[in-house]
Amino acid sequence: MRVLLQKVNHAKVTIAGEVVGSIQKGYTLLVGIAPDDTEANLDYLVRKIVNVRIFEDEEGKMNLALKDVDGEILSISQFTLYADTKKGNRPGFSNAAGPELAEPLYQQFNDKLRAAGVHVETGHFGAEMQVELENDGPTTIWYEK
Repeated sequence: MRVLLQKVNHAKVTIAGEVVGSIQKGYTLLVGIAPDDTEANLDYLVRKIVNVRIFEDEEGKMNLALKDVDGEILSISQFTLYADTKKGNRPGFSNAAGPELAEPLYQQFNDKLRAAGVHVETGHFGAEMQVELENDGPTTIWYEK
């Protein structure tokens, strides 16, 4: 499983001109699922993401977690995180899980984030989406499990 976390001031996802998910301060997560991912992978990444301390405290030090700042998450499914670019000029995506496995795991990941007390907005799995965000910092972190 791969997750690209971007700390944002605000973000939204649009499908066919309609906003389907929108957050203020928090994280935009691009989420890729591999064929061998398990619930243990989800649990590990949820714990890491919810508890990472990358928001500034009163002294300007990155010392606060998402819950400390009442942050939100915009979670976007992103199979292209598993692009294989070693051969040719067109990436291959055979390292990404197929939708029959990826969609339920992606939904379960979002449910686990919500169970951890975080407000989560999403796009639609497999849809053509436009994501707009204002990166804060910029702070971007790559997670892989």
